[in-house]
Amino acid sequence: MSKIRGRNDGPGGRNEHYDVGSRPNVPRRNVVAEIKRGEHPDTHVVTVNGREYARDNPDASTKDNVNRGK
Repeated sequence: MSKIRGRNDGPGGRNEHYDVGSRPNVPRRNVVAEIKRGEHPDTHVVTVNGREYARDNPDASTKDNVNRGK
């Protein structure tokens, strides 16, 4: 289960910061770097309009998605 949760705090609801486990408000670039280093095996990085974002790996559950709602 992903412990990363998007804050939807950027323009148009983009995630500029994430809550990662007990660490709140972690900048997107830090989370992306952690994922690339393999620190969050249940997630991957996607590039949208030239920006990299964290995404949960596909599975049957929606409760662990990065953007699972408030």
